[in-house]
Amino acid sequence: MNDTPPRPVVAIGNFDGVHLGHAALLARARAIADAQGRPLVAVTFEPHPRAFFNPDAPPFRLTPETVKARRLKELDVDEVQILDFNAIMAGLSAAQFVDMIVVGHLDAAHVVVGSDFHFGKGRAGHVDTLQADGRFQVTAVTLEAAGDAPVSSTRIRAALKEGDIAAANAMLGWAWEIEGPVVHGDARGRELGYPTANMPLGETCVPAHGVYAARVLIDGEWRMGAANIGIRPMFATPEPLLEVYVLDFSGDLYGQTLRVQPVRKLRDEAKFDTLDALKAQIAQDVARAREILGVAMAGMESGR
Repeated sequence: MNDTPPRPVVAIGNFDGVHLGHAALLARARAIADAQGRPLVAVTFEPHPRAFFNPDAPPFRLTPETVKARRLKELDVDEVQILDFNAIMAGLSAAQFVDMIVVGHLDAAHVVVGSDFHFGKGRAGHVDTLQADGRFQVTAVTLEAAGDAPVSSTRIRAALKEGDIAAANAMLGWAWEIEGPVVHGDARGRELGYPTANMPLGETCVPAHGVYAARVLIDGEWRMGAANIGIRPMFATPEPLLEVYVLDFSGDLYGQTLRVQPVRKLRDEAKFDTLDALKAQIAQDVARAREILGVAMAGMESGR
């Protein structure tokens, strides 16, 4: 009896955003794995190669590592492998990548990639390179389209930069979120009567600055919130920050990791003449957020 486990079907990509195009690729890989009686392994890289080669670039990640890994696991893969994209990995030729990673490390029986997949130093390797190797099968999946163009992380980032959360989510196939630790701030929100949980954005793509109706996951429950994303013109915050006021909540969130889903942009950031004017606007923002989210979250409940 041969107890050697079957070689896996391996889906390889950066998978930033884990969007509808990625979901289609992984669904194809899942079908191949099931038909061949093999496990499905999703393989991705950290840091993102773009960040490795250009560390001073503005934050661009749709899904930092923890969010990406969680989303991949939700798409019915048996294992997620996150490979360290370091100087050694960056220096591998296409042939070395195939020998050392695809064959040597992953022992792939079947490789599934996007039709535009490139790998190896100078992006010299592509689908034809994989297919010419002969030691494993290869399937290339064409990206899903949204409207008249393929779904891509670039298009999703552009939608977020416009504050168009609905368009971004339509291409993602899930509700985009920002995840991070709650840190101590300057207590401006508390002074205004609206205490906020403050979260640095880190490497996450910064959407259009402004105020958003948002959902916030606290202790396993999605709650309503009003979030400001930006530099707070009244107080000159040096780096973009996410501040979220959680409606009907009075607990201590410092040190917790929150997941915040912007739902709809309410307005741009603005500088007010007085703190009283700012407080009045925040009250309007909170009322609008409650109205919008009451409908949105009722839809979530009915869809369960």
